Amino acid sequence: MRITLLLLLVVSNLAAQKTPEIFQPGLISNGGVFGFTLSPDGKEAFWVQSNGGRDTLIIMHSMNVKGKWQQPTPASFSGNAGVWKDIDPVFSPDGKTILFQSNRPVEGKPDRTFFDIWISKREKNGWSKAIHLGNVINTDASESFASMTKSGNIYFMKDNPDGKGSSDIWVSKFENNQYKDAVNLGAPVNTTFRESNPFVSPNEDYIIYFSSDSTGLGDVDLFISFKHGDQWSKPKSLGSPINGKLGEFCPFYHERQKKLYFCRTVTHANGRRTEDIFVVDFDPAIFRN
Repeated sequence: MRITLLLLLVVSNLAAQKTPEIFQPGLISNGGVFGFTLSPDGKEAFWVQSNGGRDTLIIMHSMNVKGKWQQPTPASFSGNAGVWKDIDPVFSPDGKTILFQSNRPVEGKPDRTFFDIWISKREKNGWSKAIHLGNVINTDASESFASMTKSGNIYFMKDNPDGKGSSDIWVSKFENNQYKDAVNLGAPVNTTFRESNPFVSPNEDYIIYFSSDSTGLGDVDLFISFKHGDQWSKPKSLGSPINGKLGEFCPFYHERQKKLYFCRTVTHANGRRTEDIFVVDFDPAIFRN
């Protein structure tokens, strides 16, 4: 009886979820953006301007002044469109660091052409120049969508070297003021399908990410998994109306606002995409049981 009641409660809560809405249409969401992140105080945002492709990728920035988002400009640590690509900005839990990925040149690694994890630190008058996170957490494979916990651990996507999945979610622990070799999260989060874009909660008790799991509603869908001790729970789809027939990716949960930001994309016959940022009221706890 108890299990039945819990299932009914979960189904009821899922059914009560609101429909996601496009975030700041025209100003921020313009049909060619993804990868949105918001500062803990809700006053500063970064995201990726894609122009509907993957040939030119730069990180954009805007401030919320008296409740109004300002005209976007390239982030101070990004730019150089057409020279290199910058993607997937994510605020650290304290708002003092931006993690992002770039295929810009890496000192001492002239042959490296894939994405590495970089950061920019908040300074008195803005943000620092890009800082490479070193060649322990970064490898010659492509690392992307890095998300940080309060302890400094970083979760990210990396191609799976054993070939069992197109990409997997990995974690590099921050110990003794340095990052350790990344470890594959393993099952049940990682599968033979493609897993990527992990947003990890500040307390490292859940992750929201996308998977190409064939049971999904579209190209890729958003899933959630909870951590119990050292084990991750069986992932659950966020379901409709968050997931749909299009591809949902780049999740970011703002705990103070209790809102989930994510992106939707559709690829057209000419290879170009239409992609925008969406926002919806969200409570991870309804998926816990």
